Amino acid sequence: MTEMILRDAMSKALREALDTDNRTFLMGEDIGAYGGPYAVTRGFLEDYGEDRIRDTPIAEAVFVGAGTGAAMIGMRPIVEVMTINFSLVAIDQIVNHAAKLSYMSDGQLSVPLIIRTVTGGGGQLGATHSQSFENWYASVPGLRVVVPATPQDALGLFRTCRKDNNPVIFAEHSLLYRVRGEVPDEYYEIPLGKARIARPGEDVTIVSYSGMVRVAEEAAEKLDELGISAEIIDLRTLSPLDLETVVESVKKTNRAVVVEETWKTGGFSGTIASNIQEAAFDDLDGPVLRINGPDVPAPYARNIEQAMIPSADWVVESVTYNFGL
Repeated sequence: MTEMILRDAMSKALREALDTDNRTFLMGEDIGAYGGPYAVTRGFLEDYGEDRIRDTPIAEAVFVGAGTGAAMIGMRPIVEVMTINFSLVAIDQIVNHAAKLSYMSDGQLSVPLIIRTVTGGGGQLGATHSQSFENWYASVPGLRVVVPATPQDALGLFRTCRKDNNPVIFAEHSLLYRVRGEVPDEYYEIPLGKARIARPGEDVTIVSYSGMVRVAEEAAEKLDELGISAEIIDLRTLSPLDLETVVESVKKTNRAVVVEETWKTGGFSGTIASNIQEAAFDDLDGPVLRINGPDVPAPYARNIEQAMIPSADWVVESVTYNFGL
């Protein structure tokens, strides 16, 4: 095992893609000469050249559309959208074209396109740069949505995405790039649609993904001090979604909490909660709790921003109050 930060795991994943498949190229804003907005592609332009590392204008609809077209004719493009907020400019290309073309052509066309993007708040970037839209994309048939929380998962999931012939939204949380973790030295892949039991427990199931996994882990440690054993499920992917692992855990603990960074209205936590309710109603000892950010734009002021993002204390309070533990 080698310890590395998530940023380096993603760099390794991209270099593997370029080294092993000459159909792969990278395209996006500031990925070349600048080295990437989050330094993931630092040195790539010098190592691979302009044909394979393509800086683009600030025109997301154009370069996501170009990536879709390239994928349709047999290339394996990896398009980087600087932040998931900017994907809204290209949402027609993503939702009405990339996601639909295989279905509408009866399988005659495929779109093996990976859209890498950065999600989440906490960096004091204001209301239009701190949003999480991966839950929106998870509602679109035809799209894979991948949300890694650890370096090991980021590398293993990306390797699997490279072999998938469907378009993928690969959302990396901005505050996870410096997170450290052990990564196996031998080659491995992690299948899409298989959740990870990040921590076993007996009293309550906490379901989360991406940046909220670390919040759930911190909450579990605090709950442990109170004599409450929390099991943490890291979904890893929102589409496909592994409900089986979630439901099995809830049937064991009899209590469920879903923690998600985005707004509660329209949040993916509602989808998870309703599925738990349908599949494990007789096993529940209380309501399925949903912990989301409030339905307001993200503020710039750090103290207010931190107050609106779900925290470990928020989770602990909800568990102890609502379940009487």
